[in-house]
Amino acid sequence: MAIVSFKKTILRNLVSKPYTRKSEKEYPEGTRGHVENDMDLCVLCGLCSIKCPTHAITVDKVAKTWSIRPMSCIQCRCCVDNCPKKSLSMGLRFQEPGDEKVTKTFKQSEKAIAAQEALMKAAKERAAAAAAAKAAQAAQAAGNTEAPKAAPVTPTAQTTNTEEKKD
Repeated sequence: MAIVSFKKTILRNLVSKPYTRKSEKEYPEGTRGHVENDMDLCVLCGLCSIKCPTHAITVDKVAKTWSIRPMSCIQCRCCVDNCPKKSLSMGLRFQEPGDEKVTKTFKQSEKAIAAQEALMKAAKERAAAAAAAKAAQAAQAAGNTEAPKAAPVTPTAQTTNTEEKKD
């Protein structure tokens, strides 16, 4: 009896249209798709390539490029979580399948390179100024320790010395 009803279902499925229809899949929030990089924010520090468990990301500081092999990426989000400038993010769409493995390479724009060089120059100037101030303070401290041995310090000199140290 069951075989007869089963044959009936088979014949109906052979002749009728399918019940399913194609639709674009909607991905929920938090779905891990592919890694996206905003090259204007990226400083090419290389932390993403160090933290990547599959070594799918490579960073070339000399050529100012950032590369990813999408078919090697396992969407673990380690690179996104460890990016200090938050230039990496996870897209909602998955990689489209292809017949060959590709490496996607992104180059920094000239504007971003110029901005980073300006920041590096300013940081070097601040470091040089801080080193000069520290050397001057050390020289002043060496001068102050010798001054009391040679002659007694007046109260007005002590107040000016403490005011200079506060700056």
